[in-house]
Amino acid sequence: MTDQPHQDGPTAPATPAASATSAALAALATEFFAAENSYAPFDATLSGVEGYAHEVPDPSREAALRHREVLAGFRARLAALPVDALTGDDQVTHRVLGRLIDNGTGQITHGLADFSVSATITAPQNEAFTSLIMTSVDHEGADSYLERLAGLPGYFDAVLQRFLDTAAAGRRPLRSGVDAAITQLDAYLATGPADDQLLRPLQGRPEAERAGVIVRDGVRPAVARYRAGLAQRLSADARPDDEAGVCHVPGGVEGYADAVTRFTRPGLTPEEVHRIGLDTLAVLREEFAELGGKVLGITGPEAVLAALREDRTLRFDSAGEIIALVDDALERARRASADYFRSYPIVDCVTREIDPIEAETAPLAYYQPPGPGGLPGTHWINTLRPQTRFRYEYEAIAFHESVPGHHLQIAVAQTLHHLPEFRRRPNSQLTAHVEGWGLYTERLADEMGLYSSDLSRFGMLSLDALRAVRLVVDTGLHHYGWSRERAIAFMRDNTATTEANVRNEIDRYIAWPGQATAYLIGRRELVRHRERAQAALGGRFDIREFHHQLIGHGSLPLGVLDELVSDWIAAQ
Repeated sequence: MTDQPHQDGPTAPATPAASATSAALAALATEFFAAENSYAPFDATLSGVEGYAHEVPDPSREAALRHREVLAGFRARLAALPVDALTGDDQVTHRVLGRLIDNGTGQITHGLADFSVSATITAPQNEAFTSLIMTSVDHEGADSYLERLAGLPGYFDAVLQRFLDTAAAGRRPLRSGVDAAITQLDAYLATGPADDQLLRPLQGRPEAERAGVIVRDGVRPAVARYRAGLAQRLSADARPDDEAGVCHVPGGVEGYADAVTRFTRPGLTPEEVHRIGLDTLAVLREEFAELGGKVLGITGPEAVLAALREDRTLRFDSAGEIIALVDDALERARRASADYFRSYPIVDCVTREIDPIEAETAPLAYYQPPGPGGLPGTHWINTLRPQTRFRYEYEAIAFHESVPGHHLQIAVAQTLHHLPEFRRRPNSQLTAHVEGWGLYTERLADEMGLYSSDLSRFGMLSLDALRAVRLVVDTGLHHYGWSRERAIAFMRDNTATTEANVRNEIDRYIAWPGQATAYLIGRRELVRHRERAQAALGGRFDIREFHHQLIGHGSLPLGVLDELVSDWIAAQ
């Protein structure tokens, strides 16, 4: 297919019974989305969902169990719908909704977050602060911001209590994670109340004075109580680093197997994931040797990695250089997109620097979806200590996070108004599709000719190696019982990334079991779909229409994506 029109959208129900079933499914989808956002309003804000900026989650175990009962009710209602009466997008919605309900149920049942104390992107303090800092006050309203701010003291008290209760039940946090959280909280408290990062969204507004009082008299004392509780009541009895994985915690083995399934696909075992990572690294060593000989005059994989890691001329001199490089890469991607993608009516993407306090333990970059009122998507980049950051990595990162990566994918999903809203928003339970696309586009950028030099192509290989290592160390930690230091050493030996980023990455995997396995597993599936489509269609294969199948239906479980691509191939 090259010039034939491709129609998207719902298929009209053929009978009154089918129409009634479709309406019931739509109502269920709406209720599910509202319940999920009410249960996790910080996530709603970070996903660009309007209307929850005044809410603070209840982080208690009791609240999680209540939400699990809500999900059980949704599952029963979904099972009662006659699937055969559904057609087109409704069939897809039914399958996606079922997977999300099951994933959410498993996540709550195993409760791996209940003992995950850290300073990583998933830490309670970072989720709270980031959701506030990234709130669009112009659209959500200053009153909503103040209400959420006023709810933070109770939130931090409840988070501490959850950690204490879980530890008392024998599921202890990791000591290095507790210590990192304390250090991060100390950095926050070391700033003066007038310079508190939580006040920035209201700067210049009449509500700023009220916010200052809430922060000074409520939020900061609560953070101090939280910090003291971690130090005085959790740190001493926490797990040592040689017991970093959840397999050392009661119920952790079963919980991790469930996490791998949730973040990838049913039936994939930790042993298989581990082997895929090792096999991928073996192939990448050959690619490093080939490119190393061409660019550096070095062909030994270990020597190439050492040169990339240690050559100071490959580092940035300033944060401004990082921003300029990223913006230039984004502009090249915009210009080249027409040959690989449909023309989509999406909002723009902008570049912003991660706050220095968060940046100490933050990843190299992350993406924030477009917000209400036409706000652009945001590619947040870590520019802290630019002299430690590699020039060759940030182009690949830009393509992953912005265009043609997450921004294109997620902004396109927001335009699919014929779909229920839960399918138009990114969902952490469908990470393999979302992050698989981001990783796929790093290699696609090479195909598109977007890398500015052969040196910058090392970023593509370096990040590939990072994702392959993730499969090995995530399963190593949580399934095979590796120590934190063993995981750090493995990543250090098999990637070119800095020591600081190695430790940040490993601590993130410890805090978020299974999530790191999604990237490469997802990319492998997308590549497989492309290869089989090209083989089946030959000269009729249209890369733009194929890419639309990957990003034109919202975020999907890998199994559902497989079915959609198969149907598309058959229809050609």
